[in-house]
Amino acid sequence: MAFEESEFMIPELEIEENLIAAARHVVRALGSKKNLTGDAKKILADLGTQLHSISIVISKEEEEQQEQEERLKFIEEVIMNLEEDQIEYLNAADEARRLIEKLESLHISKEDKEYKLLNRAYSILQTAMSHIEQVFKNLLSQNMQPFEPEYVSFRSNEEDLHLAGDENSVASSFELAESFRRDSMNKASEDYVLDLVSPDVIPHLRCIANLMCASGYGQECCHAYTMARREALEQCFAVLEIEKFSIENILKMEWNTLNSKIKRWIWAVRVFVRVLASEKWLSDRIFGEGEPASQACFVDASKPSMLQLLNFAGAVSIGPRKPEKLFKILDMYEALSSLMPEINDLFQDKAGSLVRRECLETISRLGDCVRGTFLEFEHAIASDVSTSPFVGGGIHPLTRYVMNYLETLTDYRDILNRLLRDKQETEEGAWMACHFRSVASILECNLDEKSKLYKDLPLQHLFLVNNIQYMTRKVKGSDELGSIFGDDWIRKRKSKYRQHALNYQRYSLSCILSLLKDDGIQMQGSSASSNVVSKNVLKEKLRRFNIAFEDLYRIQTGWNIPDSQLREELQISLSLKVVQAYRTFVGRHSNQISEKHVKYSAEDLEGYILDFFEGAAKSLHSPRKS
Repeated sequence: MAFEESEFMIPELEIEENLIAAARHVVRALGSKKNLTGDAKKILADLGTQLHSISIVISKEEEEQQEQEERLKFIEEVIMNLEEDQIEYLNAADEARRLIEKLESLHISKEDKEYKLLNRAYSILQTAMSHIEQVFKNLLSQNMQPFEPEYVSFRSNEEDLHLAGDENSVASSFELAESFRRDSMNKASEDYVLDLVSPDVIPHLRCIANLMCASGYGQECCHAYTMARREALEQCFAVLEIEKFSIENILKMEWNTLNSKIKRWIWAVRVFVRVLASEKWLSDRIFGEGEPASQACFVDASKPSMLQLLNFAGAVSIGPRKPEKLFKILDMYEALSSLMPEINDLFQDKAGSLVRRECLETISRLGDCVRGTFLEFEHAIASDVSTSPFVGGGIHPLTRYVMNYLETLTDYRDILNRLLRDKQETEEGAWMACHFRSVASILECNLDEKSKLYKDLPLQHLFLVNNIQYMTRKVKGSDELGSIFGDDWIRKRKSKYRQHALNYQRYSLSCILSLLKDDGIQMQGSSASSNVVSKNVLKEKLRRFNIAFEDLYRIQTGWNIPDSQLREELQISLSLKVVQAYRTFVGRHSNQISEKHVKYSAEDLEGYILDFFEGAAKSLHSPRKS
């Protein structure tokens, strides 16, 4: 057993050499015998030749091993010298890799001489890879190009204005403007590619990546690349002023602050997807376009930033569904939806499935928020309660707010038609129109209730004239609103506010016009045919008319019709009724009434009526003098 173990420990090459030497000795001994046949001599000669060839091969193997050892020693010297030229360093590392491949192809065992050489080569390559990985990191970090998104300008054209109204009204609690204007954004060219890393070092980075991957250090290379690019994208976020907030912080934000953050997000997400296109281009240049390593590195590097953006949008979508947020939610929905084709192209295959799925889920949550916020908008209109009438009977802030709100929403017509779709609605594209008409109907009901706050019945109708006419004018003046509400809706509202105008005039003038009738002016005891009138009754009628008209003037100059055309129409209509009746009455009884008893001329009355509905109450103390 001791012999077998010691024999087992003899190197295989030494055994082969001993056997060849013994075989040569046997051939020489047999060849010296003279009684060998010719065939035997030929066999011995062939065997001698073969043994000589074997000896040469073994000699060459020994020589090659020696050369490998010497070359590996040179490689080791280069690798250990970290000040070595980088190209030379990479060549040495690659040579170590190729030597390992060659030795591994021999399927050597621990007993072979090459085994020790292989282990040495492994150690040298590991040292080289550790240094090259650091070089790779340094090249990425030290050659990052400064990110300056000057090709996209960030500015907001939106003004935050507040409309006056009741303290508890929708119009005063919502942040409202006479007209809403959306943010304008300049978009980058579709084929615009940023140089995220200096182009000069990309070939060198690609060379290192190829070497590390070929050497079995692809995972370390990808990790180094991913960490470096994550840091770069974090710096990009800093330039874009994108902050990291928790869901709790977002939900606690005041609307003015959140509004500003949302506007920044909408701009930044468009810019960032352009950046990611450049990021994808960079990973393709370094790891090879279409290569799994390229896609994996890109996704791993950009995923945290994308998820941060999506988390913000998701947090906004679950916040309180206040009507003033609807436009910004729609902008977020529109921005992310429009970017989905590019996001799908960037985050392909299984590697990018998480980002694609998160994007779609965020879009869905934003869509749910849009629907919920619109329904909250309807509820807020219906529940807006005033405790006192709006001064002057003019256009209520709620009316302005709702109609401007709807007009601005027409910019999102396609999105709203998709999101407000009612499964029971069969007419294509009618979903938005149905909801808009519902809002208008809710507003009209609310205005009816608000009109009842006025003690003056004429002012109730004037208030409804103002507000329904404003609604009609807004719809008719907007091509989008006009097409949504339709001509039939406009005709019905015109008829409605005109009827209120007639009711206003009837209730407002009935008392005055009754004083300009001949009822009761005949003298007592005279027959109807005698046509004898009482001057005292005429004087009293004129006196009472003057008082009534002066009261009407004092009150209705304080009432307000903001629309100049509508104001003029009502002034003319009043003037025709009052002045004509007054002129007729005075003219018919001019013989019974002296001039001193006629306080106002018909022209005076006509001029005074032109002061009506200006919203500033005036008093009449004396007639106008020319």
